[in-house]
Amino acid sequence: MTTFVDRVELHVAAGSGGHGCASVHREKFKPLGGPDGGNGGRGGDVILTVDQSVTTLLDYHHSPHRKATSGKPGEGGNRSGKDGQDLVLPVPDGTVVLDRAGNVLADLVGHGTSFVAAQGGRGGLGNAALASARRKAPGFALLGVPGDAHEIVLELKTVADVALVGYPSAGKSSLISVLSAAKPKIADYPFTTLVPNLGVVTAGSTVYTIADVPGLIPGASQGKGLGLEFLRHVERCSVLVHVLDTATLESERDPLSDLDTIEEELRQYGGLGNRPRVVVLNKIDVPDGKDLAEMVRPDLEARGYRVFEVSAVAHMGLKELSFALADIIAKARAAKPKEEATRIVIRPKAVDDSGFTVTREEDGLFRVRGEKPERWVRQTDFNNDEAVGYLADRLNRLGVEQELMKVGARNGDGVAIGPEDNAVVFDWEPTVTAGAEMLGRRGEDHRFEAPRPATTRRRDRQAERDEATQEFEGFEPF
Repeated sequence: MTTFVDRVELHVAAGSGGHGCASVHREKFKPLGGPDGGNGGRGGDVILTVDQSVTTLLDYHHSPHRKATSGKPGEGGNRSGKDGQDLVLPVPDGTVVLDRAGNVLADLVGHGTSFVAAQGGRGGLGNAALASARRKAPGFALLGVPGDAHEIVLELKTVADVALVGYPSAGKSSLISVLSAAKPKIADYPFTTLVPNLGVVTAGSTVYTIADVPGLIPGASQGKGLGLEFLRHVERCSVLVHVLDTATLESERDPLSDLDTIEEELRQYGGLGNRPRVVVLNKIDVPDGKDLAEMVRPDLEARGYRVFEVSAVAHMGLKELSFALADIIAKARAAKPKEEATRIVIRPKAVDDSGFTVTREEDGLFRVRGEKPERWVRQTDFNNDEAVGYLADRLNRLGVEQELMKVGARNGDGVAIGPEDNAVVFDWEPTVTAGAEMLGRRGEDHRFEAPRPATTRRRDRQAERDEATQEFEGFEPF
């Protein structure tokens, strides 16, 4: 059964905003109570947060769909809806967030580092918040905005100071077990280690972490063996340690050829050329291993490597290796530039930036794109004439109609607001005058020539009552 997962595809969906409420205050002896519809609640965000107690992405491998709660709708009596609860997803230290195209969205390093993977939708305004001096009693409310939904990829890159690399069964697991308190699985057959193991080493005043990367073989950079699955775990390390087996039983292998093979795989993977290297000749407790180590050591030192002869089983040469690695790591940490406090950058919007664009497509359709127009469309209840009229007023004030005229739009041309896969398309009719002075009863707008059946029935009943009243007024008593 899989217990370690370092790459998953995660489907995250934020909560949608709650709808606003259209309500009128009703109380005895207060016929003009006014609008009292509350606002909808905000949808919850999906947030990725680094948690040191989490070491694998296994939970998201089994449950790849995560969704935050939505906001509650507003209610009458000026009662706002409850906000949706944020969904906080703990991830291991060193998790990289990518989109489906492979672009890096965030690199989460350090306990508590967080990233909003999906933004919750804002709640719709109730009619109490939409009331103004000209529109005293709106008969509509704004709808809540749907939350973001994304498909992201999480990749875990181990955060360690030292990476042990080498052929399978070279003794990496044994070495990390004696240098630290880590207890990896150790056996005398290849690919015993199937997951990276981490250990903490203390050498004098320096404390550092060491990672045992599963065995590499020729072709690992192209995905052969376990290569591509775990080569990413060496990217963050400050120093690479080549663990070479001096007691191998394979006649076609020797420490020098093993080193050349692993270096070629690291070169093809890329991005590791500037890391300092240390060579460890392991298993010198074996007589043939000691002789072979003495033979290849001059060649390795001639190449510029620092060479250490050790035995993980007999605990030989471990102290010198541990302090040498501590010295390299201390120098790397000292040379690392100090992290500056995050600077707050304010980028004001340009004076001539209208916040939207209008383009004419090949089929003659005019498309409007922009954060405000698209959000306003999503917030509009198109079953309410007054709400649609309010949208037309907002678009007109923003300058959409003026821009349509500039690009050559005429009465009756098709206009789409939003992306191609989720747009609202309508026939454009230029607004001659706009404002609340054109509104009639709540929920109605005189700019629409085809009123709803309920509106027609109300008008017919009102006409009958007016006619009856006139007949009564014309009646003369005896």
